Amino acid sequence: MVAGIVLTYMRPFRIGDRIRVGETIGDVIEKNLLVTRIRTIKNVDITIPNSNLLNAHIENYSSIARQKGLILCTSITIGYDVPWRDVHAMLIEAANRTDHIVSQPAPFVLQKALNDFYVEYEVNAYTRRASRMASIYSDLHGHIQDVFNENGVEIMSSHYTALRDGNAAAMPPDHAGPGTGGFVIKKD
Repeated sequence: MVAGIVLTYMRPFRIGDRIRVGETIGDVIEKNLLVTRIRTIKNVDITIPNSNLLNAHIENYSSIARQKGLILCTSITIGYDVPWRDVHAMLIEAANRTDHIVSQPAPFVLQKALNDFYVEYEVNAYTRRASRMASIYSDLHGHIQDVFNENGVEIMSSHYTALRDGNAAAMPPDHAGPGTGGFVIKKD
């Protein structure tokens, strides 16, 4: 009960907030003096004793989303043959096509690593809809694939490149560009 009282005054989250406690991510559906209940995105209700919450690291995605916007980020690796400015533009285009990504602050791209065979890029975009994180990520990933396919840029890792035997590129034929197995970019 003491833990419940402490959590009441600390206010690390409130009903409806999307939080992460350990490996559990979900929305707070109940909070009382003894336990907190979280519903995961798979509709599983998790009951966590408040005494455990006092000793746990709690991430509240909703509180910052309401104030400044929550930054969602995802990484891809692209070979050095693609100009980095083009990669930045394509990632930002993909983010701008994604529902629930806000235009201000604008999406931005970071180059996280210059590896032996590829550059690791991270696209960052703001949302105010923390409760939709999983579907926003899914949509963003789909838009990244679409934009890169539309521009004839193959998303691949060095492991795939090392095994390449001269076959056509691993992208839909109607989007493949010159030099990728004889296909041409489809222009509308």
